[in-house]
Amino acid sequence: MKTDLTDTTSSKINKALVLGRRAIGTPAVGMVLTLVIVTDEENAYDALKAANEASREHPSRTLVVIKRVSRSPRDRSKARLDAEVRLGADASTGETVVLRLYGEVVDHAQSVVLPLLLPDAPVVVWWPVNAPTDPAKDPLGALAQRRVTDTYAAEQPIHELTARADAYTPGDTDLAWTRITPWRSMLAAALDQVVCEVTSAEVEGEEFNPSVELLAMWLSDRLKVPVRRSKSTGPGLTSVRMETSTGPIVLDRPDGSLATLSIQGQPDRAVALKRRDTAELIAEELRRLDPDDTYATALKFGLERLDEEAAVTAPAAEPEAEAAPAAAEAKPTAKPAAKKAPAKKAAAK
Repeated sequence: MKTDLTDTTSSKINKALVLGRRAIGTPAVGMVLTLVIVTDEENAYDALKAANEASREHPSRTLVVIKRVSRSPRDRSKARLDAEVRLGADASTGETVVLRLYGEVVDHAQSVVLPLLLPDAPVVVWWPVNAPTDPAKDPLGALAQRRVTDTYAAEQPIHELTARADAYTPGDTDLAWTRITPWRSMLAAALDQVVCEVTSAEVEGEEFNPSVELLAMWLSDRLKVPVRRSKSTGPGLTSVRMETSTGPIVLDRPDGSLATLSIQGQPDRAVALKRRDTAELIAEELRRLDPDDTYATALKFGLERLDEEAAVTAPAAEPEAEAAPAAAEAKPTAKPAAKKAPAKKAAAK
């Protein structure tokens, strides 16, 4: 059931929700939280689709806030709110209200959203794109117990990570962190299978992928070892190699679906490690609404500190690579083998 409201108010939207529930025969409200999605018109469809799929696990009232750009000074001086109320099959297991804000009301979105929040229920705000640098200080973010961003969608993802660390507030989280949950689980399980001491590690993935940096910072913080990052063609994270006192431990996923876990002295094992879609990521974030202390610790570890510690893993490689051309010609195969062969051979197992 869909109801379109033009030039409306929050009270009229609430009334439409009550009438709609009565019309479809479900007057009781069974939602467990309010999910506020702040996005633009271009990304609204994909974000709402992901939220509807996640609502099968977490029935919620979903408020989609779309701030429309006014084309003329006259339009910018006028305030208008249009809404689309969806109930029943059109809203999966919850309720959906699409809010389109025009003119001056764009700067006061919180005054529109506040009357529509479910009473005595937690609030989660999600920015699929164009997230504020400090989500907790955003007017909409201030209404929420949990604030979800995605640095992967930022124009400068790595730079955005540093800004997120500086402005971190308990309750902030990032889908770039959520993407590496299966990797962290598999690596922790692999270390539980052997008694060893990790001396260094290397994380390989796409360039400008914040998940690579977050996984490297988590490993370095937890294992207290230098962690290098290397580039690959993807998709996403492709390999993690840990050097230990008993031999290398390698988790390699070249195709974004099936990974291979290699532990010295044990047969290689195939591991299901597919790349998850946005609906699965949002559903995971909605399972717990308390602050993620592990994410905070990894984020605050710092990219600069990670670079400093990673530099000690190959202190002599760079000077040798820049040696005289005659030395390079004398050993045409020795250099590549010394620098990259260990990771490549392990990945090929």
